[in-house]
Amino acid sequence: MSTPSPHGRSRIAALAVALAAASALTLTACDDDSGGSSTSSDTPTAPDTASFSGNAASALASAKASVRAEASKRAASASAAASSFEASVSAEVERANTAARIELAKVDGQGNAMSDVTMTGKPRSETGGLLAVVVTITNKTDKTASYAAQVDFLDSSGKVVETRYVGAEDLKPGEKAQPVAVSRKPADPVLTPKLAKAQRY
Repeated sequence: MSTPSPHGRSRIAALAVALAAASALTLTACDDDSGGSSTSSDTPTAPDTASFSGNAASALASAKASVRAEASKRAASASAAASSFEASVSAEVERANTAARIELAKVDGQGNAMSDVTMTGKPRSETGGLLAVVVTITNKTDKTASYAAQVDFLDSSGKVVETRYVGAEDLKPGEKAQPVAVSRKPADPVLTPKLAKAQRY
């Protein structure tokens, strides 16, 4: 094989230099395209906060929603407790209360048993927030008797806004009964219970 001339050797050397330069440029382009490190002259950009899922506004809205949900849950719970209390009272004394209302419709004045009946307020914590009074009826006679009592609920001006009836049947001498009179009116404004009538029959 013949040896290349000096002129041919210089062409080969120039071609080699050109290929090396092209290779270097290709590697640089690959680094840039693949997300390689940038030079110190690059200008940093601010992050796109719109893409954040945990920003302050959404966190505040979430907290408010949680508070509203908790308040609604408590209100529903209180309402259920009130309904449950009233249902238990009604189931226990409904027949006696109906008889008391019928009996008191015949009575003029306050009746003959006011001294046999007293009232005591029942804590709202035990009634689901309802206004309720325990009506204590004591048979102070020497014979078996039934009793009817009327409880009026008055507003701050003394006006009767609600009336409830309770009763106790066939109490033996000295025996005591404690039916509960429950107001169905809202807690506000505050009402005052008053024993309006009491009849022994």
